[in-house]
Amino acid sequence: MKIVIPDPLPPAAVSLLEAEGWTVDTRNGRSPAELRADLSDADALIVRSATTVTAELIAAAPGLRVVARAGTGVDNVDIAAASARGIVVLNAPGANSVSVAEHVFALMLASARSVALADAQMKGGRWCKKSLRGAELRGKTLGVVGLGRIGREVVRRALAFDMPVVAHDPFIAVQMADDLGIELVALDTLLERADFITLHLPSTEATRGLLDAKRLSRCRPGVRIINTARGDLLDEAALAEAIEAGRVAGAALDVFRQEPPPDTALIGLPQVVATPHIAGATAEAQQLVGLEAATGVREFLQSGFARNAVNHPSIAPDELRALRPYLVLAERLGSLLGQLAQSPVAGVGLRYYGKLADEPHEMLVSSTLVGLLGQVLSQTVTLVNARTAAEQRGLEIIESRSSRPRNFTSLVSLKLHTGDGELWAEGAVFEPEQPRLVRLDGVEVEAPLEGALIVIRNRDQPGVIGEVGSVLGRHGINIATFALGRGAGGAVGVVRVGSRSHQVEAGDRTAPDVSQGVLEEIRGIAAVESAGLIRL
Repeated sequence: MKIVIPDPLPPAAVSLLEAEGWTVDTRNGRSPAELRADLSDADALIVRSATTVTAELIAAAPGLRVVARAGTGVDNVDIAAASARGIVVLNAPGANSVSVAEHVFALMLASARSVALADAQMKGGRWCKKSLRGAELRGKTLGVVGLGRIGREVVRRALAFDMPVVAHDPFIAVQMADDLGIELVALDTLLERADFITLHLPSTEATRGLLDAKRLSRCRPGVRIINTARGDLLDEAALAEAIEAGRVAGAALDVFRQEPPPDTALIGLPQVVATPHIAGATAEAQQLVGLEAATGVREFLQSGFARNAVNHPSIAPDELRALRPYLVLAERLGSLLGQLAQSPVAGVGLRYYGKLADEPHEMLVSSTLVGLLGQVLSQTVTLVNARTAAEQRGLEIIESRSSRPRNFTSLVSLKLHTGDGELWAEGAVFEPEQPRLVRLDGVEVEAPLEGALIVIRNRDQPGVIGEVGSVLGRHGINIATFALGRGAGGAVGVVRVGSRSHQVEAGDRTAPDVSQGVLEEIRGIAAVESAGLIRL
């Protein structure tokens, strides 16, 4: 076996591979041409962030079986090109969780006790003891937004500081929160109650700008905000304004929208503690990510077991061709209900009808979970690791089958069990391989599962369609399709929309003109009970 490691890796990680008697090429600083040449007979490639694994690089490595990224993010690896070649891509998630969690508390304490300001004054020859009165963490409520690996490590340390913890994460089961000894609450409730808020979310369409001016105004006066996750989770200008106005007591930031930040207005405020994206930069974390990546490569080359794989497993071409449209259907049903869910999801129920019920389809479960969890987890969720990600978050998964076709050759039924009750959707594949919604919460409604959709629940009375159309028309928003279903409990409308500037195309998820203001207008229609924007 030959393993190429073009980026620095801890000696212990290299030794782990060399102990197998394999050739390990650790030469750093090679040119792209040299790397392509060295990969011509390689079995594995381990990189950090310095090396970009492009399609061209993959094409130059005919024997490559596995690419490992010594870190969490895999943005520097062309996963599609690797998957097309049957190359497994691994990463090392969670290895830096403790380092980041500890940095959260370093920042929290520095903010609460004005450590950076005190240090600057001392270095300037000033003894300003009276102006540096701080606050204890003990008894202060910590709001944790996002309960992934890092969020849970933060919770454990907060409890040791005698801090009550409230958390917001719609994809954590209540039982897991109970086991951690914390309370799950809505985001607005967390903002109102927390003395400190720490962010631990991925950067997605749903989370970017999460803490904007409106949400900052809802925060408890005197709150302190810590961000070690992603810079675009908060509106930096709005945060600076809130600090200067005295509504926010301070902030401690390790990440920024642009790095390094070109504008120092925020970080120049005396109430702000700033560090240059170093939360995971400890000797221990770097050692762990290297060892985890090397261990994953060793296990895969020895047994074919893919530890922390981020791309889908191989499947026979004929089976994949037959199953692919249903994988797309399952993922979009998961994404649809996941975006509609307004409270924590405790369980997932999948039921297959017709031909799909003839044999087990583990990949359908995984595909559903990819859609459900993909928008809220910082780790990459794929067909390989989706079930594990669900189990780690305490989600119960129940599968069932029925040979009854239910008017379709095959049908997928998905139920989410949430704190507010059940969400239920059914879908089928129409020719040519088009995933369609056929039932939502017991109401028959046929709508495409693609693009930007406004999902409306309303009382079954005349005029609703016209009023919704009028709102969208006033804002110049195109309506591609408008599907309406009626049932005993009311009516469901699914409106596929596009922007005012172009016609809707398949896969258009942007819907730039459907603002919260537009949705609020729709919700203001007397018969409308709820309205939400879904992007598929």
